[in-house]
Amino acid sequence: MQERHDAPLAPLTTFRLGGPARRLITATTDAEVIAAVREADETGTPLLIIGGGSNLVISDKGFDGTALRIATTGFTLDGTALELAAGENWSDAVARTVEAGLAGVECLAGIPGSAGATPIQNVGAYGQDVAQTITEVVAYDRRTGETVTLTNAECAFSYRHSRFKQDPSRYVVLRVRFELEDAEGLSAPIRYPETARALGVEAGDRVPAARARETVLKLRAGKGMVLDAEDHDTWSAGSFFCNPILTEAEHAAFLARVTERLGADVTPPAYPAGEGFMKTSAAWLIDKAGFTKGYGAGPARISTKHTLALTNRGEATTEDLLTLAREVRAGVHEAFGVTLVNEPVTVGVAL
Repeated sequence: MQERHDAPLAPLTTFRLGGPARRLITATTDAEVIAAVREADETGTPLLIIGGGSNLVISDKGFDGTALRIATTGFTLDGTALELAAGENWSDAVARTVEAGLAGVECLAGIPGSAGATPIQNVGAYGQDVAQTITEVVAYDRRTGETVTLTNAECAFSYRHSRFKQDPSRYVVLRVRFELEDAEGLSAPIRYPETARALGVEAGDRVPAARARETVLKLRAGKGMVLDAEDHDTWSAGSFFCNPILTEAEHAAFLARVTERLGADVTPPAYPAGEGFMKTSAAWLIDKAGFTKGYGAGPARISTKHTLALTNRGEATTEDLLTLAREVRAGVHEAFGVTLVNEPVTVGVAL
């Protein structure tokens, strides 16, 4: 277990933003993770858990407490059962499952971050999310001081949400278990229209899992959603805002605003999101509210490749980023009456 004081946190995040931590611990085993968490809890020290840093917005002042970087390793595949240590690189793990000929997470290729973060956010993209394949999550329960195993149902997954996100101070994810599918090298059924179009197949069709993964990587790269140190469009947290889920009444009011602003012939994206709810596209809202690709005059701007990504052009501060995010949120609300919610976790700041 490594320990540093007054340690920079910006290099540990994909935004490359944020001030230092009073203390930074890097843990490489589950036992080290638990020991560090227990010490912080017993001494009343504020604790910040860091995995891949792809979903964090940290204050310019940094973190006045202990930052715990989880760097555990472990990839165990037994037939179609997969167990990942929390610190495993998620994108690399996806590649290894595809190489093994298994289906279930191939459309989650290229998503930055660690395996332990995936159940917290219920990470998803291109028609898949981890809730579809996670069977169990092993976590340290800070309330009871015990290691517990939570079933899929106990994780309470929903759109970009889970039990872990609902109560962020209680659980520290140690291991994640999945049940994948042996489809003789084929992918899971392709569900996302954009992916199906790119593959030249119909929704519901299967393709070689490797081809599905490669196609998703190309789609993500075209939107600046695959990490590249030389490309400032990837100095982001990926999608900064969640796609709004609206009640029937809210959706009706939203459609009325769209007609008023853009005309009766414009139909915004709409996807069923459970009985009585509809999901629409945050990227569409941002673009139609006037915040196009590359928007911004300062060091924090909208990506030149995708309106849903807010980016650090190299010299930005966290406050620069939040100023842009607030402008976008206010503009979308003024135009369409919809309030966007940030997807990344904020530390020491609030949108």
